[in-house]
Amino acid sequence: MNELSKTKSLGILGSIPAAWLILTLLVLLIYLLTRCCDRKPRPSRSISALKITLAIVSVLCCAAVGLGLYGNDDLHNGLIQTLNQGKQVDIQVAKIRNQTDAIERQLLIQAKGQLKNIKNIFEAPTTNVTVFKMADSYLTKLIDNNTMAANAAKDIREALKGLDLTSKIVQGGEVRGDPVAAHHGHPERSAYPLLGVARHNRCALIAFSVCGLLAVIASYLMASVYLASSVALADLCMAPDKFIEDQASTDLSKEILKYYTNCERARANPFTQRLREAKTSIEHMRFNLNLLTKPALYLFPKKGLDTKFSSLTNDINAADRFIHSLTALVDCRSLHMNYLRGARALCNVGLWGLTLMLQSALLAGLLLTALVWVDSHTWIYIRKKKDYHQVNEADPYLPPPQASQAIAARTLQRSQGSSYPPDTPPPSYTSALLHNRSTHASAPPRMKLICY
Repeated sequence: MNELSKTKSLGILGSIPAAWLILTLLVLLIYLLTRCCDRKPRPSRSISALKITLAIVSVLCCAAVGLGLYGNDDLHNGLIQTLNQGKQVDIQVAKIRNQTDAIERQLLIQAKGQLKNIKNIFEAPTTNVTVFKMADSYLTKLIDNNTMAANAAKDIREALKGLDLTSKIVQGGEVRGDPVAAHHGHPERSAYPLLGVARHNRCALIAFSVCGLLAVIASYLMASVYLASSVALADLCMAPDKFIEDQASTDLSKEILKYYTNCERARANPFTQRLREAKTSIEHMRFNLNLLTKPALYLFPKKGLDTKFSSLTNDINAADRFIHSLTALVDCRSLHMNYLRGARALCNVGLWGLTLMLQSALLAGLLLTALVWVDSHTWIYIRKKKDYHQVNEADPYLPPPQASQAIAARTLQRSQGSSYPPDTPPPSYTSALLHNRSTHASAPPRMKLICY
């Protein structure tokens, strides 16, 4: 399956939660439209049941968010371990490059400089031509072997030029810092309904109805991302070596990649030939130097050749040690172990964490949908506080109804132009009380009947 087909398949899988989101929003919209205007009184036990249901669903929603946080921690740890193993591989490759650079520097700078000085001494005239030709042939072979050993080290470094993981590690570090979804990062939002229920607060419940819809959208959108990512990562874990081959640079040989990803005993080391050439060249240099020493000292006894031969011997021995170290560095076992550890961390720990995050996003979406439904069903039937009733109370300090009516009548007369002088004060409560007492005083006394 090519990359285009894989991308289309992942897009189709990722659209499944998005389609479910559209259906969920449509159902919630229809529900809110049909129930928002419903003003039927509900018995107290019905609202209490809704409150209990709201509390239970809120706790379950918090638990689903907690599951996502746990999965995010596993994914984070898996990515960290994979990046650490990638850094170890990068360090190992850097050591190989440094070792080949050291071999080239030892041979092309140090040893070549000594050989050039010896060559300059050989340009002086000599009487024994036969011995000179023999010594000159040894010197020529020495120079040629020095160049061959340096070229072999250069070929090994060039072969690993495409194995550079620095850019991939930087990209992985950016992915590692990706937080969980917005609703996962704010689990306290699920506690808003509990606050509204506890305080019998319609505002908190209404606010959560709006925020809850946003959280439902975020949950299903993140579920789409998690689903596509999980399938892509699972496909990678089925054949990680093939994925690495497809993503590797064209400068890196597939034979070298297979050697390090499989590390089979039957598969030969792709650097064996170059290492053998370098070792053989170093041995030939040592052999030719031993043959050159005696005739050169015979031909040019006072030119300081013994010091130059000693320095050249030290350079050859140092290059030989570097080649032995390089042989151990290019062995597949160390890099293959780092590759296995990184793949296991990504495919076991990381994939498991991503699966938990997918489950959390789906559960959170379903529970938040139920939470918005129950929350809306609850705040619709929570009424505002009733206004105070006006109660007629008999206050001994207030006039009776008849006196109040008389006061109102006189006030109306004054507003329409009364017969009272302008300086006459308005009737007071005291006059009303005196009027009331006079009324009671003018009433005929009651007679008591005494029966004998």
